[in-house]
Amino acid sequence: MGLAIDHVSKQYGDFQALSDIHFTVPPGALLTLLGPSGCGKSTLLRIIAGFVGATGGRVLLDGVDVADVPPFLRETAMVFQNYALFPHMTVLENVMFGLKMRKVPKAAARDRAMQSLEMVKLTHLADRVPAQLSGGQQQRAALARALVTDPKILLLDEPFGALDKNLREEMQTELRKLQQRVGVTTVCVTHDQQEAMAISDYVAVMNHGRLEQFGAPLEIYDTPRSRFVSTFIGNSNVLQARVAESDGRWCRVELADGTFARVAQRGAASIGQQTEIAVRPGAMRALPPGVEARNDEAFVLQGRVGYGVNLGNVVHYEVEVPTFGILMVELPRSQSDDPWRLGESIRLVAAVGDCVMLEH
Repeated sequence: MGLAIDHVSKQYGDFQALSDIHFTVPPGALLTLLGPSGCGKSTLLRIIAGFVGATGGRVLLDGVDVADVPPFLRETAMVFQNYALFPHMTVLENVMFGLKMRKVPKAAARDRAMQSLEMVKLTHLADRVPAQLSGGQQQRAALARALVTDPKILLLDEPFGALDKNLREEMQTELRKLQQRVGVTTVCVTHDQQEAMAISDYVAVMNHGRLEQFGAPLEIYDTPRSRFVSTFIGNSNVLQARVAESDGRWCRVELADGTFARVAQRGAASIGQQTEIAVRPGAMRALPPGVEARNDEAFVLQGRVGYGVNLGNVVHYEVEVPTFGILMVELPRSQSDDPWRLGESIRLVAAVGDCVMLEH
């Protein structure tokens, strides 16, 4: 089932929780609503579920406006952050509960529940109560309970928030495999950028109730539209600049330190326009002494190493660059290379294709 959010807004008194949210998710895709606390992502999830009504706009399931459809008739299922399993029921009884409410005959409900538990590899724990399960097992039980009703839209509200790091990463992989196997359209809420990158077909980045950017994870990572997106999805160095030349596809910009760079144009650009250039730390390269920049390098910045930490496969540096302050740089670690030392002079470059001109 496809999902379309058609210019949805939500207001609580004078507070604008959501403002003109608009995107479409194709059937069978996994969408992550990503953003900091208070950005409106959980409000939007509850509007899709029918727990909260929108102030304006429409939620369309397969092209049908569901504004007047109550939650239990929307063919959606939600997994909450705390899983909300009934503590006095066994795992099997928890999974059967939704079918019981739909008055499915007991024998048929039991068979379907066991099939759902088999999908999440929990049939051997069917007779246990939730208190006898680990966090990961409780999550899988909650997923089985949601999937047993054959929902057209699966809604996940911070589903990995209660798990430790290793288990969270393991469950992300398990959920993604299960979602792809079942083929259910899924909407997941999270504030974890790595989680969104790992499990999503599409990501909707939200901030202060507005949609900052919508697209595939790598599209958003590689070509962020705004300063917020460039710094919230991973890390970015943001350089102030002014448009000096433009041919509609490429821009020659004057950086704040008076040097020039060539970058791909994003949106409309006029001569003299103030803009910002985003460069990922891993896209920066250190020029060895005596080596000149290549023709495809966007700029050369002179700085001094202020801090360095070895992270295993890369070394993370903070480089003090006049005019721009501290820039973050991640350089590949090789056992044959000497690390840059504190206070050492360093020249930084980045390829033209790795420099993104922000739209706003």
